[in-house]
Amino acid sequence: MRIFAFVMQPLAERMRPTSLDDYIGQKHLVGEGAVLRRMIESGHVASFILWGPPGVGKTTLASIIAHQLQTPFYTLSAVTSGVKDVREIVEKAKSNRFFNTASPILFIDEIHRFSKSQQDSLLGAVEQGIITLIGATTENPSFEVIRPLLSRCQVYVLKSLGKDDLLELARRAIKKDVVLRDLKIELRETEALLRFSGGDARKLLNIFDLLSEPLSKGETLVITDDLVTERLQQNPLAYDKDGEMHYDIISAFIKSIRGSDPDGALYWLARMIEGGEDPAFIARRLVISASEDIGLANPNALLLANAAFDTVMKIGWPEGRIPLAEATVYLATSPKSNSAYMGIGAALEEVRRSGNQPVPLHLRNAPTALMKELGYSEGYKYAHDYEGNFVVQQFLPDALKDARFWHPQQNPAENKLSERMRQLWGERFKEWKK
Repeated sequence: MRIFAFVMQPLAERMRPTSLDDYIGQKHLVGEGAVLRRMIESGHVASFILWGPPGVGKTTLASIIAHQLQTPFYTLSAVTSGVKDVREIVEKAKSNRFFNTASPILFIDEIHRFSKSQQDSLLGAVEQGIITLIGATTENPSFEVIRPLLSRCQVYVLKSLGKDDLLELARRAIKKDVVLRDLKIELRETEALLRFSGGDARKLLNIFDLLSEPLSKGETLVITDDLVTERLQQNPLAYDKDGEMHYDIISAFIKSIRGSDPDGALYWLARMIEGGEDPAFIARRLVISASEDIGLANPNALLLANAAFDTVMKIGWPEGRIPLAEATVYLATSPKSNSAYMGIGAALEEVRRSGNQPVPLHLRNAPTALMKELGYSEGYKYAHDYEGNFVVQQFLPDALKDARFWHPQQNPAENKLSERMRQLWGERFKEWKK
């Protein structure tokens, strides 16, 4: 019988650090002079959201902050909590807040799973400083967190742990953990160990738990690639929907579509499906690709991608693979254009460069007599009053009246759009942008 048969926390919990000095990784946030370390050392922490893959220290970082600030620390899981739970904690926070002390911290794991009403219930408490919100998410907050709440929080991006970070964690566990330090552990090979971990500290420590489970005090454990692969009974190159490979494979998927290779796109789609990827994640990327990479060359691509998204949400797995495959092949085989994507990028760049240029008077609305007296709307030409429902007039600010942002690309659909623009505007649309 193993001498450690009594109930004990998993290794990942036993090794959870309690100070920034013991925290591994994320040096860009908590290293010497980094933004979060400065904030923590100052004793004043503003609300923020930690965005990154699982197992990179989001929960640990939140608990370290609460411990160092010596402030009440509340946690909620977005999976099991509702508006009532949020309100109860806000009331507790009010009663635990003392003059000139840091606000209690509310840590919400998987905040992207909170509904709009649940997120709305946080706004007042965050805005008034009743609580300091720390959210953790594996999904892009821009898509999953409501704008009013996002505007009140800074977003910090956490990265998958690198090889050196994982090896440091492994050596620290071997040396310091109450169980592993009583074994004779040799890290002879580490490639499989690192690949299985996928940048996830929790996975690395769970592997150590699995490998050491059958052993008793004083026994020897030699860690090799074959041993790790055999115990985990899978290929170290397998898809990991929670690790760094998640991002690599979706990148390969999108680039295959952009490169008009339906076979490559279907292969990477199959890798994601077989690996248990969230179908909503795949469908959302198809919608983005339809807009960014196919665009005006085939506007139907966006309609089909949206239809695939809706269908997958209705039918789920395993049938959802079929509309995803249909949309994937259609997008990959469609003509490509990023002219709309590039056009809005150019327009945004101009807005940031030249600031808020005044709207020409003839384009302004004139709902009052005073506005009419000031010349608002004067000289505006109503397009439908003219032949072909078009008349030449200026629609840009005076300082930018000759600017061009949209440059049509050479494909059948945009050839037609470009020809129409040349017929209407003449010289303005005379040349292609090379």
